[in-house]
Amino acid sequence: MPVLTYRDALNQALREEMQRDADVFLMGEEVGVYQGAYKVSRGLLEEFGPKRVVDTPIAELGFAGIGVGAAMAGLRPVVEFMTWNFALLALDQIINSAAKMLYMSGGQLKMPIVFRGPNGAALQLGSQHSQAWESWLAHMPGLKVVAPATPADAKGLLKAAIRDDNPVIVLEGEMLYNTKGEVPEGEHVVPIGRAEVKRAGSDVTLICHSKTVTVALKAAEQLQEQNVSAEVLDLRSLRPMDEPAILESIAKTNRAVVVEEGWPHCGVGAQVVDIIQRDAFDQLDAPVQRVTQADAPMPYNKHLERAAKASPEKVVAAARRVLYLD
Repeated sequence: MPVLTYRDALNQALREEMQRDADVFLMGEEVGVYQGAYKVSRGLLEEFGPKRVVDTPIAELGFAGIGVGAAMAGLRPVVEFMTWNFALLALDQIINSAAKMLYMSGGQLKMPIVFRGPNGAALQLGSQHSQAWESWLAHMPGLKVVAPATPADAKGLLKAAIRDDNPVIVLEGEMLYNTKGEVPEGEHVVPIGRAEVKRAGSDVTLICHSKTVTVALKAAEQLQEQNVSAEVLDLRSLRPMDEPAILESIAKTNRAVVVEEGWPHCGVGAQVVDIIQRDAFDQLDAPVQRVTQADAPMPYNKHLERAAKASPEKVVAAARRVLYLD
């Protein structure tokens, strides 16, 4: 199986879907001539031309609205934001138009549109460019939200998003573009709404997504050295969320730590904890713990930034608490 970077897996998904369906087109800042801020659209302008790979002005609200109109007319736009932090300017179109159009039209108008781009913190980009948007977007009915952690999932989930007749948010981890992994060739589609066990275990479940999957896997390795068997469950999809997969893992381990990149208040982890306490309360042997970003804007200073992020050490400490080892 070929080994690709996360960015090349996304590029492969875009290319294959644009070859498969002439209604699919890409638009966004620097996606064409510059070949993407993170080179995800490398080579697409040369292959498909400027009508299907469209460079836009720095006007997120405007080009998101154009994408919504194109989807209403029957096309399948993929709208790239240079970063989801800039998409704050486009939320009116994403939430008030894209997310509501099918419902408000009584099912008459489909909305086959994808909004994608890098999400969360990178390295020293400051608080305005380091926000994790999962809980904001997954809060909205009418949107589907996916957050792939591996190159294979990046390809498979983006292909599923492009084929979906609903608006789909694809949150790409900003620190994941250079990561490598095996990626199936050809028809590889990951169903939206399906979690995956990235590492099996029996003592505690580490529930995570996107960049925190790597954090959880490193924590699981450290826990193994302490004779603790940790299961790592990658949510992959945040709306819809794979509740049966969460409950199945809890039934096996009876303990859970939820790891996320965002802030703690009203975060994705809070939703996961609610699912567990509602439907698996009697199977818990300890209260669920959460590991999140510090409840503050992301610092610019690299030492403070590192301290604010979820880390394997924080996950190990939380796992030891639910196992009553400390």
